[in-house]
Amino acid sequence: MSKKSDEKSVVYSALEVARICGVVNQTSINWIKNGHLKAFKTPGGQFRVYPDDLVEFMKMRGMRIPEEVVAQCKNNSKETKKIKILFVDDDESFNNVSVSLLQKSLPDAEIYQAYDGFEAGSMAVKKMPDCLILDLSLPGVDGIKICRTISTSDAFGKPQIIIVTAMEDEETEKTCRDLGVKYYFRKPVFIPELVTAVKELMSVE
Repeated sequence: MSKKSDEKSVVYSALEVARICGVVNQTSINWIKNGHLKAFKTPGGQFRVYPDDLVEFMKMRGMRIPEEVVAQCKNNSKETKKIKILFVDDDESFNNVSVSLLQKSLPDAEIYQAYDGFEAGSMAVKKMPDCLILDLSLPGVDGIKICRTISTSDAFGKPQIIIVTAMEDEETEKTCRDLGVKYYFRKPVFIPELVTAVKELMSVE
């Protein structure tokens, strides 16, 4: 068998996708039919999904990706798909310093910055980040509302969200965690811990 014919020899059926993602078969079929998961049809009319497309889909949904699936990807390397990070904080100094350290720790990542809620929403739609680092105390904007909108709408790609805030109340933290936020940092933030959190969420060493 030639290298050309063997390049993408591994594919998953809708049933296999369902097993990997922990859902019923009909759910994976609906993902494909609704255009959320890229797939192709065999001559017999059966859906098939390439590992690369499945990994990208699972990353966007914040799903844990089995190592065996990653290993089947055609380009199993750092160049396969650059991680996209959006850092939102109106404190320009903190924003710039944090982004600088993130870029040094994750040289292959694409990192974008926003300094207010409007810019954050616009950038999130355009760039579809894998990870959003969000300050809740943006001027004139309800940070909780931004967090809820981005975490519940497919328009933003369902990124993993990390909160950084000066807000002290526990109710705000509870609301964010109920929305799926795994990391909630209170300022002042030890930036290396922030970097570690990003790496953990993005499954990067």
